Amino acid sequence: MAIQDYFTGIQHVGIPSADLDKTIAFYKSIGFEQAGLFHNGDNRCAFMKFGNLIIETWEGDPTNPQAGAINHISMNTTDVDKAFAAAKEQGLDLVNDEIQSIPTFWDKGIRFFNILGPNHETIEFCEILK
Repeated sequence: MAIQDYFTGIQHVGIPSADLDKTIAFYKSIGFEQAGLFHNGDNRCAFMKFGNLIIETWEGDPTNPQAGAINHISMNTTDVDKAFAAAKEQGLDLVNDEIQSIPTFWDKGIRFFNILGPNHETIEFCEILK
């Protein structure tokens, strides 16, 4: 069992926003379309799409207004339970003790977990529930 058996490639790049409406307008101005707008508690989260690139941008978390502002990259995960078990078995640096979920994203929600890479970059393994 290896974690790479349970993802198909990059799903999205996550960038927190100090002004979500301004961020949405910017990405639209350079050709992105708004693929989704969701609520996570009191905060909004937008998914902006251009071709096969999706940017998740949201309000409510601190931003880093300098180079290095990307919060995470997300891998498109086919089976989050098996991927989580494989990450544990491989001894990867897990951020989460258990699989997380956001039921309000997409039609049936998402389930995900995060690991840290060698430079403390966050890598999310996310399954969109169908």
